[in-house]
Amino acid sequence: MSDLTPRATHLREGAGGRAVHDIGGLDFGPIDRHEHDLALWEKRTDALLILLASKKGVFKIDAMRRVIEDYGQQEYDRTTYYEKWIRAIRNLLVEQEVLAADEIERRMAEVAARHRSLGREVSTETIVWPGRSPA
Repeated sequence: MSDLTPRATHLREGAGGRAVHDIGGLDFGPIDRHEHDLALWEKRTDALLILLASKKGVFKIDAMRRVIEDYGQQEYDRTTYYEKWIRAIRNLLVEQEVLAADEIERRMAEVAARHRSLGREVSTETIVWPGRSPA
């Protein structure tokens, strides 16, 4: 049984019944159309998606889109493109029972501790799992 509860599509406030991800035509300011190099973690996220979805068949790209489209408005608006991807991959690994949420949390704590011991900056942000309240 999955550690996650079913998701529900969230509606964007003041957007006439549109879902959170349906932002086409809304005023979000100018779009930065300049090319930029991807950060290493973004490249790794892309590679992980290709491996899990295309090569291993752990989940379909449609599932990835479903998870991202079902983010709440605040989460959708404040996360970058690849942040949306990596969170969706994390959630799908649990949903598809490849890993348990507790296992992912434990491993992330180990990685954070290793980075801190090397003097690297580590985010203290807690990414809430779908269907769970913040601790």
